[in-house]
Amino acid sequence: MASAGYKDSRSARPATPLEALLAHPVSAPPVSASPARAVLVWSLAALAFGYAFFQRVAPSVMVEDLMREFHVSAAVLGQLSALYFYPYALLQPPLGALLDRFGARLMLTLAAALAAAGTLAFAVAADLWLAYVGRFLVGAGSAVGFIGSLALAARWFPPRRFATMAGLAMLIAMASGIAAQAPLAAVIDRLGWRTAMGYSGLFALALCLATVILVRNAPGDNRLVSPATSHSGGGAGILAALAHAVTRGEVWRIALVAMALTGPLLAFAGLWGVPYMMAAYGLERAPAAGLVSATLLGWAIGAPCLGWLSDAIGYRKRLMVAAAATNCVLIAVLVFLPGLPLAATVVLMFALGVAGAAMSVSFALAREVTAHAYHGAVTGLVNGMTVASGAVLQPVIGIVLDVVWDGAMAGGVRVYAADDYRTAFLSLLAWGLMGFVLALTLRETRCRSLAA
Repeated sequence: MASAGYKDSRSARPATPLEALLAHPVSAPPVSASPARAVLVWSLAALAFGYAFFQRVAPSVMVEDLMREFHVSAAVLGQLSALYFYPYALLQPPLGALLDRFGARLMLTLAAALAAAGTLAFAVAADLWLAYVGRFLVGAGSAVGFIGSLALAARWFPPRRFATMAGLAMLIAMASGIAAQAPLAAVIDRLGWRTAMGYSGLFALALCLATVILVRNAPGDNRLVSPATSHSGGGAGILAALAHAVTRGEVWRIALVAMALTGPLLAFAGLWGVPYMMAAYGLERAPAAGLVSATLLGWAIGAPCLGWLSDAIGYRKRLMVAAAATNCVLIAVLVFLPGLPLAATVVLMFALGVAGAAMSVSFALAREVTAHAYHGAVTGLVNGMTVASGAVLQPVIGIVLDVVWDGAMAGGVRVYAADDYRTAFLSLLAWGLMGFVLALTLRETRCRSLAA
């Protein structure tokens, strides 16, 4: 029935490319490839997404090294790290159209090449400007991984496997994020941050070569570039869908709530959590990074569980309101209870990850309050905005750290006290409160489409 319904709606008006991409699970042709080949092709895209997440959180274990190397303050370091998020977020809305036009094979190959070039430029940068360029290129090259893995899952696996493959891609991403914590810290302690980044750049280059050699856009399709699809809707259709998405106030509120839930993951676990744990508990870098990974673990467990719970209880808004409130309480505990035992802080970080994972429900809610023709566009907008939370909060925390800094230095690097970090984390609390207030204004869909 779902497939027939999709065909009926498509005959009434052309689907946008991103809508068509997201609709592939119900309209994909029968899969004739062997399961092993399907897994191989999809795995390379999933690894690209994992690499993206690895690079997203890697700066958290290089804070002191980068500040010393480039002679910068926390504010500048926050901006350097956040440069990853700008191209990543901006590219999300049009990526569906690009994938639909050129195919996942070419897009993933080019993306991996960009990520490799950016990582290697970052690794050898003698000046801050080249580090900026490298970080920007890494962000641009990382933007294709997740949606590219969805495109290949839709082409290579039966419809009933699509959600499973999407969940596995997220699991690989979280595992990669954990690898960028304690394991990467240990490598940096042994080899230095430049060598560690150099090796990761070579991995991206190898992934680029493997992608162009092994990935195919669909079973039996050996072309590097797919021909334009008949349901592309044209550039005017793409722009109309994007314009509709960006002019819907309700979609923006949903996106801002999702940003508030994602903020602690990208700002705390992604950059400032490791130096905070080192300052607050006197830990070395590797064990501090290992403990901060509890946030990523909570996210990995929470995302599928909360998505299932929302479907099971039949509520979207209520779950997001509860998660936003929990998010605020947990951040308030972190800020206002400085004497927490180490074990309690680890539990708190895990709980932050679980609560933040409720942002996954925002995609379903955004689709249920908009017409079918605009589902792809609003999905891209919400996804881009959630990633943008890191671009906003990482520099903001760095700016606050510099404002409250007492002038302490060690080895030519600014030293921030644990209380300085807690003061800076007030920005996370303000961000979370904004999300909670906006969550109260959302409509409850009861897991049904409310759009005409």
